[in-house]
Amino acid sequence: MVGGRLFTHYFTRNIYIPIVTYIITMATTIQISKELLKKLQNMKIHAKESYEDLIWDLIEDRMEFSDETKKNIAESEKDIKEGRTVSFEEVKKRLGM
Repeated sequence: MVGGRLFTHYFTRNIYIPIVTYIITMATTIQISKELLKKLQNMKIHAKESYEDLIWDLIEDRMEFSDETKKNIAESEKDIKEGRTVSFEEVKKRLGM
């Protein structure tokens, strides 16, 4: 929300006075590649879904991983970095496909 307002009320001498309080939140811009933008666009559930909502959903999904899953992901990332991988073509070859 870029800006909004809350209504509070003040009573004085039997007079009901609404007081408007504005709330301003800061927005920021981030730079992402066109490739990432396309991926994010494809991940939207509906066209009007905001990128902020999409990013929050991704963060929440990541937070739900168990400690064991996080450990396995870290180990897998290390294997990839160190070249301990098998290509899809090699898997097919080994399976006789």
